[in-house]
Amino acid sequence: MVLAELSIYPLDKGVSLSKYVARSLDIIDGCGLPYQFTPMSTIIEGEWDEVMDVVNRCFKAMEADCDRISTSLRLDYRKDRKNAIKSKVESVEDKVGRKLKK
Repeated sequence: MVLAELSIYPLDKGVSLSKYVARSLDIIDGCGLPYQFTPMSTIIEGEWDEVMDVVNRCFKAMEADCDRISTSLRLDYRKDRKNAIKSKVESVEDKVGRKLKK
């Protein structure tokens, strides 16, 4: 399984970019994979090809009318773990001894 942290936005569309970010979130939300949206990026979990397909679709949607795009992608592959979005957070909370803010 792969955890992918994706941040993608245009650099040529001014300072308010939420309508462009919303395009990617619409794709991610509709893909059926587990994800977590945050103010700075979105974490997506799935098999390599599934996740890369979603990343590619987000890029293509942005490329349609944006001439300059910033994309940051961090990947964490671990063969033996599923539900890492939840389990990685729970593991840290267990060691801290309490629930942390999300």
